[in-house]
Amino acid sequence: MRSLLVRYGLAVTSIVLIAFLVPLGIMAQSLTEERALTAGRQDAQQVALFVDDPVRLPATLADANSGERRTTVFTPSDQVLGEPAPVSASVQLARTGRAFTAATAGGAEVLVPVAGAGGISVVRTFVPDSQLRAGVYRAWLALAGVGLALLLVTALAGYRIASGLSRSVTDLADVAQRLGAGELTARVEPSGPSEVRSVGKVLNELGEQVDSLLADERELIADLSHRLRTPITALRLDTESLSDAEERERMEAHVAGLVAAVDTLIEEARSHHRRAPARGDAAQVVRDRATFWSVLAASQDRPFSLDVRGTAAVVPVSAPELGAALDVILDNVFKHTEPGTRLSLSVRVDAQTVRVTVADAGPGLPDLKLARRGRSSTGSTGIGMDVARRTAEHAGGGLELAPGLDGKGLSVTLRLPRV
Repeated sequence: MRSLLVRYGLAVTSIVLIAFLVPLGIMAQSLTEERALTAGRQDAQQVALFVDDPVRLPATLADANSGERRTTVFTPSDQVLGEPAPVSASVQLARTGRAFTAATAGGAEVLVPVAGAGGISVVRTFVPDSQLRAGVYRAWLALAGVGLALLLVTALAGYRIASGLSRSVTDLADVAQRLGAGELTARVEPSGPSEVRSVGKVLNELGEQVDSLLADERELIADLSHRLRTPITALRLDTESLSDAEERERMEAHVAGLVAAVDTLIEEARSHHRRAPARGDAAQVVRDRATFWSVLAASQDRPFSLDVRGTAAVVPVSAPELGAALDVILDNVFKHTEPGTRLSLSVRVDAQTVRVTVADAGPGLPDLKLARRGRSSTGSTGIGMDVARRTAEHAGGGLELAPGLDGKGLSVTLRLPRV
């Protein structure tokens, strides 16, 4: 951004300099040429006064030819006096009585006709290019120096101005990046132009609002989690009172898992830090959840098939998180399909993707957009399916809906990137 602003300033200054300095250079060149030609005309006119005076004419010619300019007199009898020069077409034209200035090789010639008793004489003064261009190159160099100096001043001034503006924008970008990374206490010191300061103030207010909202959400989740302690304790007491040792052991394991999940929820709700990247074996998670849900499927006479294909199905989702997403999807199947409805759970692994699919042969969904949060055709909140969707999207994947088994029902696929 800084270099862009400096280049913009240099471009504008260059246009202004060209618009002013080039005409000045051309004017200086024109003034120099006009000054040299005026001196040549004065020489020619001085000699023309004594064309008919054979005594004073040689001295006058000698005086005129003492410098760089050279003066020649062409008499009516074609005699050449002074500096030798050929009778050119310009001289012939001047013998018609016209006084003029013409360009010639190496400079310019001033021609003045003088009418006398014997006819018309022509006085020719040659002005060399060295006089026509005297000081022009120095003038152009001076103008170029002035232009370069102005460009340098513009670059320095633009750099200082751009540095201040760039620093303000860079501070905004840095704080925005820190806020996006989860550092909600990051704030920017508004600086720079009023528009940039306004953006800084809005960014600080946004950070405060997000921090406040997340704090309220954490407290709400933590409070709800604590409220689960009492029913969990009652559930543990009921479990301990079971007379069947095997059933008691199984229920105690479920209660312990529930307690661990609640503890994890409280810890994550109160944590102000971003969680480290997680890893999980999707194939193993699917097998574990299939073992858990197969008991309920058997009690409802549901044909339940498991198909795990591929190896190294590691995904950037922790096993508990992926298991929770699968539980949400499977729970929907058991809630919204009749007992005896066929159900399948599968894993497909390719070079870059792991696909975990839950498919059933139930009635399906009237609208496949019901995976959006807060939408459901069954009277529920629709949050469950959104949990699965967010789990996949946070890992860099997505949730896909399609027709289920035998072209009926619903197929829900968690598409996850393979690690």
